[in-house]
Amino acid sequence: MSKGNSLLDVPLSIDQNTRVKVIVLLCEEAQKDNNQQEDEEITESPVESFRQGWFDAMTGNTLPIYQLWNGIDAG
Repeated sequence: MSKGNSLLDVPLSIDQNTRVKVIVLLCEEAQKDNNQQEDEEITESPVESFRQGWFDAMTGNTLPIYQLWNGIDAG
């Protein structure tokens, strides 16, 4: 791919030149390389995260669900 052009494995079945939307899917290896840096930033194991969450729930260190949504714009 160069200069904004792509090579397709199968030609499009349209009769005229027109713009199309393209969704780019990366193979798992490329995604793994991109996510490696993000994964390295996570220092807490899933088990420790669960333990902390369970401890918080058991000791009442929680928030009502409506407070979790404050400031989030769903529209």
